[in-house]
Amino acid sequence: MKRVLVGIFALAVVMSLSSWGFLVHKTVNQVAIYQLPSGMRPFFYKNMDYLVYNAPRPDIRRNTDSTEATKHFIDMEAYGDSAAWKMPLYWEAAVQQFTRDTLIKYGYVPYHVVYMQRKLTEAFRSGNPDSILFYAADLGHYIGDAHVPLHTTINYDGQLTNQKGLHALWESVVPEIELDQYQLNSGHKAKYLKNPAEAIMQGVRGAFQLLPDVFAVETRLTQQFPDSVKYRTQMRRGIPVKYYTTAFAKAYGEALKPTINRQLLRSADLLADFWYTAWVDAGKPDLKAITKNWTEADKAALKAHRKSYQRNGLIAEKKLQAKAGASGE
Repeated sequence: MKRVLVGIFALAVVMSLSSWGFLVHKTVNQVAIYQLPSGMRPFFYKNMDYLVYNAPRPDIRRNTDSTEATKHFIDMEAYGDSAAWKMPLYWEAAVQQFTRDTLIKYGYVPYHVVYMQRKLTEAFRSGNPDSILFYAADLGHYIGDAHVPLHTTINYDGQLTNQKGLHALWESVVPEIELDQYQLNSGHKAKYLKNPAEAIMQGVRGAFQLLPDVFAVETRLTQQFPDSVKYRTQMRRGIPVKYYTTAFAKAYGEALKPTINRQLLRSADLLADFWYTAWVDAGKPDLKAITKNWTEADKAALKAHRKSYQRNGLIAEKKLQAKAGASGE
């Protein structure tokens, strides 16, 4: 989650406070694997459990790292008029224009994505599989966050427009309800990014442009849902807490379609591009040497997974790790 949300709204569907929800972050990391070229695919597929399981790790890290939170968002309004189109592409220039303290305060997710891409490139050059996997998994998280509209605004939870709870409704509750209906194959194949900084900034711009609908749809539906239907109250530790009802969440998701699904796929597509770009920039190291215990059975399983992905059958055929449960590290 962009920040720890404080207030009367909570989320019954989500088990923990997390951006995109753990479910979508994990899905993004898995989908990106199938878009990689043959020189990368076996290594990433063999380590899919790790990449999926650790997709939410940066959110968990916020519990112990006070510097983590502002790596996940960017409040565009704080940087001036039309900032999404005028922001410097590179960290050094942004610091020069706005100061480091300002960037830390109002978020800098696109700059952190570029930093993580450089770290992944270094990891590929080193040939250390643990480092490669660590940075690859975390990179997926930050790219996913950059595609969430409410990670691009000061009004990150609708708290300034009497829409408290909107953040989690968009990024967690609706996807939890709707994921089974989503298209999880975009047909994208990983491509080399000549300018990664521009690519991630374009992703942020696209998310920012979705904000008017994010707010307007909730406002319109609120006129159709009296509070008794829009919210339900549950006692938590002796305190009454309001939750969005499933009926309202379903109506909100239906009215926004296919926006959230599209942002999930855009995240996965760009993640595959960043992984591929880091590998190319490192000189396309041979990953076969660090792909442990690759067998004919693994080769057949990867082929079956790719076919399932290509026909959008990951969920129906129980191959989506986020739904089935990854085994861990």
